Amino acid sequence: MTLRSKVDGQPAFVLHAIPFRETSLIVEVFSRDFGRMALLARGARRPRAAIRGLLMAFQPLELGWAGKGEVLTLMKAEWQGGQPLLAGEALFCGYYLNELLMHLLPREDAHQRLYDSYAEMLRCLALDPAGKVHEADLRRFEKALLQELGYGLTLDRDSAGLLLEPEASYTYRMEEGPVRLPHTEAATHVVRGKTLLDLAADDFSDPRSKVEAKQLMRSLMAYYLSGKELETRKIFKELQEL
Repeated sequence: MTLRSKVDGQPAFVLHAIPFRETSLIVEVFSRDFGRMALLARGARRPRAAIRGLLMAFQPLELGWAGKGEVLTLMKAEWQGGQPLLAGEALFCGYYLNELLMHLLPREDAHQRLYDSYAEMLRCLALDPAGKVHEADLRRFEKALLQELGYGLTLDRDSAGLLLEPEASYTYRMEEGPVRLPHTEAATHVVRGKTLLDLAADDFSDPRSKVEAKQLMRSLMAYYLSGKELETRKIFKELQEL
């Protein structure tokens, strides 16, 4: 958006906010029709600012903005309601999703299907009163994110084009997909064919599939994040150690 623009009534979620000067915020949002945007919320840090309590993560908003350049000016924010606050593991998971979007989504690149997947994921996270996270929901979102970025996973055939065999062993190579391993060959990340098929079907009833799918998705995300460790993951590790 290099030309002057004006947008009103745009569904969006706040991903991150940082202080700007004495009274304002730079707010990174994920909008339905414009993707990730940087908005200047003037005066949002003033104690009596009406907008101050609206710019919360994980809450559905309707925004309006105007201006030109990389950072536009936030003109309006209205809370749309209907989204309970997150707690426990669900809260950490929500911040994990936001970090993924912040690091992997380019600005001003619309991803409407991913926006819908994100909104649905937040609803799923809020369903459990104890804040528990269901692995299937998280894996589903991670797959949707990679698909939207053009990194869709191959989970039914190996690199040679053959159907996956449930009891065979594979390693997942980023540019090739599943590569079948001979019984004598070792690899850093070994995964069963059944795990890949279960991941494709969002079926984690098999405990081994659940563990291997989590390890696989973690290695994939680390690859596309260029090895950058997410703050939420570091904090979660520290809490577990305590």
